[in-house]
Amino acid sequence: MVIDFNSNYEIKQLIAYALNEDIRDGDHSSLSSIPFDKTDTAKLLVKDDGIIAGIALAQTIVQMVDPTLMFEILKHDGDSISKGDIVFYLKGRTHSILKSERLILNFMQRLSGIATITHNYMDAIKGTGCQLLDTRKTTPGLRLLEKWAVYTGGGTNHRVGLYDMIMLKDNHIDAAGGIANALLQADSYRKRINPALKIEVETRSLEEVKQVMKIGIADRIMLDNFMPEKIQEAITIIGGKLETEASGGITLSNIRDYALAGVNYISVGALTHSVKALDLSLKILK
Repeated sequence: MVIDFNSNYEIKQLIAYALNEDIRDGDHSSLSSIPFDKTDTAKLLVKDDGIIAGIALAQTIVQMVDPTLMFEILKHDGDSISKGDIVFYLKGRTHSILKSERLILNFMQRLSGIATITHNYMDAIKGTGCQLLDTRKTTPGLRLLEKWAVYTGGGTNHRVGLYDMIMLKDNHIDAAGGIANALLQADSYRKRINPALKIEVETRSLEEVKQVMKIGIADRIMLDNFMPEKIQEAITIIGGKLETEASGGITLSNIRDYALAGVNYISVGALTHSVKALDLSLKILK
């Protein structure tokens, strides 16, 4: 997912909301203690090893706060970083730097955490030919940014939302009266509404895999909570006729076993739903 932060309306709206949430009628801490025309230089300091993400977003934040602030960029989104590195310098009015500080850090720490864990998962499946997918388990309002961070860390984006793919999961299947009904109705729907919509269907057993193959409608089959040895059996049944995705119970310690089982994709909700933020700070130079 590539984002032009300067022209993306949703993200600029998000920044405007976040700035208003923080500043409201003024940054009274700065207004009460620092001359209005004072200028300074601040550095974005790295306190953890990882992958940096959010520099382009920080530039958009600063542009919206005070276009006279100047960046000196030393790292780029997706770069590896180590404790003690400086990512960029920010120069200009002190009040503007301090208005921008917390929002820059809140975004960049989370996005860098996502990029870092994604990079670690990608390292674990290197050389297998399997692609790592994100999910919809994202922070409400931050989905585009969090999926962008997965992409920045080397992962592949799954569907963005409910609107860009048909994905028949357990609740859809049960509510529709079974896999056959769910698939047949979904196929009829997409032919009427948008023939370009892809259909993915979740399966919970080898018997359901066989049902999907017999019906022959789906584009991708999800193997949910299958152990690697069961995935190998499913792959044999599928015979390369559908894209395959493993999901459920997959961690950094076992993901390679799943990738070696032969699936095309592995989706991991932990990339976005429980990530540890990367430690960064924005410090004014003395």
